[in-house]
Amino acid sequence: MEAVVQTWAIIAAAVMLAVQLCAGEASCSIWSSAGPVVHRGSSFEVFCTFRCKCKGSMNSGHPPTPQSHKELNSTTIYKHIVNITKNPTYSCECDCSAFSDPCGLDISSGYPPDIPHNVSCFYNVRNNEGGDVVCFWNRVRHTYLRDSSVLWVRPVYRNHTVGPVTYNVSSKTTNVSSASLRVSSLVKLISVWVQVQNQLGSEVSITVNHALSDIAVPMSPALDRPECSSRECIIRVNQSVMTQHLQIQYKAEAQTWTAYPVSGVQMSLVQAQSIVSLEPSRLYHFRARTGFSTNLWSQWSSVVSSWTQEEAPARELDVWYTEPVSDFKSLRVYWKVANISIARGKIIDYKIRVYSQSSGLVFSVNISANARSYSVPFCTNCEVTVWACNSKGLSPPARITTQHTKGLSKPLKDIKVKAGNHSVTISWRNPETVPKHAAYVVEWYPQGLQLEELRWVRLNRNVNCAVLTGVKHFECYEGAVCAVYDDSSVSRTRFKGVAIVESAPTAGPSVQEQVEGNKVKVTWMEINREQRGGCITSYTIYIENNSGDQWAYPIPTADRAYTLTDLSPAGYTLWMTASTAKGEGPAGQKVKFFIHEETKLPFIVTAVVSVIALFFLCLFWTSPAKQRLWVFFRYLIPDDVPDPANSKWAKDCTQEKGKNKLSLQPHDCSVTEEEEPILVDVEELPKQNKEACTPISFSQQLLPQTSLIQITEPDTPLYPPTTYIKSFSQDSESSNHTQTSLDTNIPVDYLASHIQETMNEEQEDEDEDFPEMESFFPSYNTSIEPLDFGGKLTLDAVKISSSDFFQNNNF
Repeated sequence: MEAVVQTWAIIAAAVMLAVQLCAGEASCSIWSSAGPVVHRGSSFEVFCTFRCKCKGSMNSGHPPTPQSHKELNSTTIYKHIVNITKNPTYSCECDCSAFSDPCGLDISSGYPPDIPHNVSCFYNVRNNEGGDVVCFWNRVRHTYLRDSSVLWVRPVYRNHTVGPVTYNVSSKTTNVSSASLRVSSLVKLISVWVQVQNQLGSEVSITVNHALSDIAVPMSPALDRPECSSRECIIRVNQSVMTQHLQIQYKAEAQTWTAYPVSGVQMSLVQAQSIVSLEPSRLYHFRARTGFSTNLWSQWSSVVSSWTQEEAPARELDVWYTEPVSDFKSLRVYWKVANISIARGKIIDYKIRVYSQSSGLVFSVNISANARSYSVPFCTNCEVTVWACNSKGLSPPARITTQHTKGLSKPLKDIKVKAGNHSVTISWRNPETVPKHAAYVVEWYPQGLQLEELRWVRLNRNVNCAVLTGVKHFECYEGAVCAVYDDSSVSRTRFKGVAIVESAPTAGPSVQEQVEGNKVKVTWMEINREQRGGCITSYTIYIENNSGDQWAYPIPTADRAYTLTDLSPAGYTLWMTASTAKGEGPAGQKVKFFIHEETKLPFIVTAVVSVIALFFLCLFWTSPAKQRLWVFFRYLIPDDVPDPANSKWAKDCTQEKGKNKLSLQPHDCSVTEEEEPILVDVEELPKQNKEACTPISFSQQLLPQTSLIQITEPDTPLYPPTTYIKSFSQDSESSNHTQTSLDTNIPVDYLASHIQETMNEEQEDEDEDFPEMESFFPSYNTSIEPLDFGGKLTLDAVKISSSDFFQNNNF
């Protein structure tokens, strides 16, 4: 057997070599023992014969991959292929000086065709002259090869039969093939069969005979645009041939098709059918099909569409409201958008009216169709009415009566909230006595957004639970269960802190601090909604001093400010966190502040000033002290003060021997420029001379400077005798504005004539009030030795100071 194979291989190689030598191109020849098309799953050999003796190689695939092979002889190699499942490509090459091009071979694998089965046909009647016959058949499996199919048809007329006619396949899918042919109305019967072939074989189906009347179906009808009112549409159906059956289907948007059967024999090519029981203001789609008596229906026609006309809205709006705000000045009214079956058309606008039984119409307005709420003026026992308006009219009125009184004296009890993963269930216990027409309204909204995102659901009196849907994750909700009565009075029982999915906050509050002594006022804002993670259960204020000591202050969620008191002087760092049921969030913005050491000096100064003021006030209200203070203050007033330089005493002193001139620095008590000092000749007197300047003692009372009188000198003088004069001058040039204080040596020329009388009167008053006080001013213990000034004495330096009255006195 092997020898036979080798012999045939040699012969084949010789033949292929001869062919290539004639062509003069490739260096080798390649072929398959099973041919280029093989049965899928079979085994065979691929041979390569070279033109020269060389070491040849075999490759496969793209890019070429070296293959293991065997040598048949010095110029031929081969490879054994087992169970082929693909369509491979093989090539061979060697080093020949004269022939350098490789040789190659493409192998196709597949199956022979199966016998076509389920051959069937139907006859599309175009008109009375004929139509098209369309036939279908199934293929069992895919052959992986290029198949060719032919439909054989033998028509049978009334009186004769013609030879078969072939029709190529016009369409092909995965498992179904089809072909069509045109036939005349004279054809009564047809015989059909199918032949399929490829490179591995050929098969023929069985012959099928059809009477055209049995397989005849009408062509799809054509529909005109419907003519619609609010509840009815008229459909016109156009047919090419007379049929016995008509069927129409319709549907609104996003609905399924609804069949509208038409009974009776159709006697014309154009049929007008009325479709009733439609909804107003709806877009309806229509299609139709026809059939002969054999119950074979045509294909559905193309879809046509049309709107039904509008009607006035069928029902009142679902209206709700929030409690009056801004000191009962306004009321926020909300309404839901009515669905299409209630609105019955496009809403153009909404009309709102506020009416009072006592004063009549209070408010009326038309607002945009895009609005969902509106604020109206609030008045007690007023009726708020809301209408929806479309092109055909107004909806029935939806009324709300505004009242302060509550429908229930007691709120609803046992309200329970159960949060799931996607919804929230609210349940409650109905009161024992509920009016017949009572209802419940459950309202809810994100925390703090009642006016912006209020939602509600209305329930009848027999329901005691509601399922809230559309609740967002990581959002905190609150709301109320409201009992509504015939008079529209409402009792609200609130709930809050509802969330379906929570997490710890992702941020902390931003804080601001205000330091006041040893206190700090902390204010903060709410965290952004997307950072809260759910319902905030508490805030916490943290402070830390420079030593690392830390304190925490839990704060209720309703607060937005807190004051930290009794803080010790130090530097501090402050921050805040927020918490939910899932945990505490991170720290917010950190701020630094300082508490400084408090100084007590202002309090001491205030206390001392207060005591002094109280002391002088007490003195002022006693008559003797008031008089003494009045005399003292009179000396402080720089009006009509005698000039000591022009006194008789001063003139007598300047005439004595041993006089000296004193020049003192000018006293800067005036805002005017310094002027040339006035020099006064002062004579130094000997101690034994007591006649020239004899000191005069004032007893117990200051003397008013009026006319001069002679006063008897007491035994003990109040002040020791001195040899200088103190002068306090407001203006150095004017002797009329010089203020003089009393000294022990006061000239008698300055004493007014009425001093003695005044002293006598004041002495009597003093003796009555202070009998034990000998003198108001204590005596001084000052040296009486004369002073040697040297030079002239200026008037600015000669000061009479009133402060000497109180020096060294225990007053």
